[in-house]
Amino acid sequence: MIVFKNLRWKNFLSTGNKWTEINLNKISSTLIVGHNGSGKSTMLDALSFALFGKPHRNINKPQLVNSINNKDCIVGMKTIPNEKIDLVVTDPPFAINFKAKKANYNRTASRVLSGYDEIKVEDYYDFTNAWMAEAYRILKKSGSMYVFSGWNNLKDILTALDNNGFTTINHIIWKYQFGVVTSKKFVTSHYHCLFVCKDDKKRKFFPFSRFKKNAKTSNGQSLHYKDKEDVWIINREYWTGDDKTPTKLPAEIIKKMLKYSSEKTDLVFDPFLGSGQVAVISKMLGRQYLGFEIVKQYYDFANKRLKKNIYRLKKETDT
Repeated sequence: MIVFKNLRWKNFLSTGNKWTEINLNKISSTLIVGHNGSGKSTMLDALSFALFGKPHRNINKPQLVNSINNKDCIVGMKTIPNEKIDLVVTDPPFAINFKAKKANYNRTASRVLSGYDEIKVEDYYDFTNAWMAEAYRILKKSGSMYVFSGWNNLKDILTALDNNGFTTINHIIWKYQFGVVTSKKFVTSHYHCLFVCKDDKKRKFFPFSRFKKNAKTSNGQSLHYKDKEDVWIINREYWTGDDKTPTKLPAEIIKKMLKYSSEKTDLVFDPFLGSGQVAVISKMLGRQYLGFEIVKQYYDFANKRLKKNIYRLKKETDT
């Protein structure tokens, strides 16, 4: 017989990044009651997960779609069944000691939300390998994944992708218009983006989703060819006067990925949601979305954008 004295969980299903605790040791029998949605089944799922590594219930797609969660993505992804995700688009932490509010990032510090959560360099590979293992498990064979990376720890990204069984389709360079000027090295004004899949023969790709095969530029060049080159020149977005998180992908780059690698009603997943860009653009384009964000301020910001259907949120001021 197993006797449970205490049950404690966080980052699990609908619960967030704060501990929920139930003391079962005060009396010999405990009766759990509550309204629908109060968390009774979640408690049983947490107990089952601790014992057997899986929830008590079968978590199906309708329970996942169009939701974001304030929790550690590595823990959260373990509750997602195998091969439920059509597309992953994500910009994970880079482990570069990023100073989000520095003036040379061309932003007003008071409008940048606090709480940016960075990973230690010495922990970066293990962290990357752990979340990619879960991403591979939950991705459909017809699905694909786009992962952004700076150059500093790119080798850890590449190694983890290989070690978890992903097939690399393209190594994309995103060239943007602004880099930080330094005195002793060249200006960095690009990011790497790894376009990978689980099964190259079964993955979705829609080559004419943005431009027709014979579409031309004003000087007669092929728009279809130009748009599919692996160097993407897309400007960053500056949300002057609005609230913002320290890092965000421009809408144009997410739209491009979604149109080439997904179709309407597909489930798009971002394990590092940040400001909610991937979820917001997915919703705009008729895709379903799912995401995790461990920083409470960023989660609240993303949730507000999704609930209000507003792309940019104005800075709130006291009156």
